[in-house]
Amino acid sequence: MGILTSLFGNGISDELKQQITEKLKLCKDPTSGQNLSELKAVSSMQLKKALLSLNIDMPYPCKSLWPAIEQNLINELSQIDEVDQIKIEFSTKVVTHDAQKNINPMPNIKNIIAVASGKGGVGKSTTAVNLALALQQEGARVGILDADIYGPSIPTMLDIHEKPQSEDGKSMLPLQAYGLQAMSIGALIEEDSPMVWRGPIVTQTLTQLLNETNWDNLDFLIIDLPPGTGDVQLTLSQQIPVTGAIIVTTPQQVSLIDAKKGLKMFEKVEIPVLGIIENMSTHICSKCGHEEAIFGARGGELMAKQYKVKFLGAMPLDRRIREEADAGKPTVTSDPSSEIAQKYRQIAHSVSAQIGIKKRNYANLFPKIEIQNN
Repeated sequence: MGILTSLFGNGISDELKQQITEKLKLCKDPTSGQNLSELKAVSSMQLKKALLSLNIDMPYPCKSLWPAIEQNLINELSQIDEVDQIKIEFSTKVVTHDAQKNINPMPNIKNIIAVASGKGGVGKSTTAVNLALALQQEGARVGILDADIYGPSIPTMLDIHEKPQSEDGKSMLPLQAYGLQAMSIGALIEEDSPMVWRGPIVTQTLTQLLNETNWDNLDFLIIDLPPGTGDVQLTLSQQIPVTGAIIVTTPQQVSLIDAKKGLKMFEKVEIPVLGIIENMSTHICSKCGHEEAIFGARGGELMAKQYKVKFLGAMPLDRRIREEADAGKPTVTSDPSSEIAQKYRQIAHSVSAQIGIKKRNYANLFPKIEIQNN
């Protein structure tokens, strides 16, 4: 009742406040399963001449779900006798959430999501790009960092050809593509230049790309990791505040073996695994439409069940996904109404909703205190 009292003021009867409270409990977010009261999504309410006005701040990006939530709200609240009209305004309000212990949030980046795979060639980068675009389309400010120093592919997938610019000679402005902020070593070198570097130089380059890019007020930064569990992953866990990780695998046994190692690595360094995506789940024939599990069936789903993490979904082996990524026009952007794009959006909802209900990190809200001896 305290929250509602502060939202309404003192001009509303306790009986009416109670009615509204009960109605809000019946309106659930379809992704998290929590009601709007549990999500603390109602930021303000006003009842004036039988017009009930509400401001709803969703804690994760889900623009495509707003109409369904609004319909549910109107259906419930219109049953209150004192309410004749209802006006609802939605917004997205993403905050900073907890990462590893003793690692403070980064300035201008609220949450970092690592996209990883134990093995190369499972479609991890394609997944990372489409996930980032889905989050952006759903209302978040999103960036993507290509951490695969040896094999950067993000510039190709986002059709980026220009070099990063610097305004002060010390830091770089992020590149722009489809509303995303992006950075990759691939944008700094020639396309056919090999990176013949040892591990320490690779990890130093990663931290420089992250720290020396002027990210502009990001809700989410997606980091596309290289395959495996090597130096880059270790640096990530020790120095970078990661809100959660996603594992990408195919259903094939040789892919699952390495994916399990990646999952256990994140567990050891106390980075929550937000879920597993099974890529190339089935192949759909472009001629006849026949669907076949050529790499095996339900491998990622069974792995998620075994390790008690969320199964985020299965993506098909579809020629369009590859062609659109190679052309620099990812599926979520080039064919936003397709079934494949919708699957990426569902994964984006699931991942960001998990983060949205996590414990908030308040470190950036407090000023730093410095003591100087003069």
